[in-house]
Amino acid sequence: MKYVCLVHVDGEAMAALSPEEGKKLVDDSIEFDWDLRRRGHLVLAQPLQPPGTAAVVRVRNGRMSSTDGPYVETKEFLGGFFLVEARDLNEAISLAARSPMAAMGSIEVRPALEHTHSVTGEARPKPEGIGEPE
Repeated sequence: MKYVCLVHVDGEAMAALSPEEGKKLVDDSIEFDWDLRRRGHLVLAQPLQPPGTAAVVRVRNGRMSSTDGPYVETKEFLGGFFLVEARDLNEAISLAARSPMAAMGSIEVRPALEHTHSVTGEARPKPEGIGEPE
């Protein structure tokens, strides 16, 4: 089963890192991702740009609106995600707990939903070649 691990980052903790500590965190995170891949768990991992670079899109009554970046009142923000294959929620939690990013905030582990089209029976498209080594 697939589990999405949403990495919520403590912005203050990240800002307090020295350049060397920041580099080590990135290196450790990449090594963690490759270890998950080698062990057959990682489907995709991707960090995100800071919240200030985002746009929020809403459609209400057929009208679209877009505003700059989420302005949240919490000190944690969505900093990235990784998608893993695991036997069950307990194994997915165990995998997430090994992430170096768990020390920089929190990781929400959530089972992915599998939907199929009610008429055609088609599932959602699967990623092609995403995350494959070049």
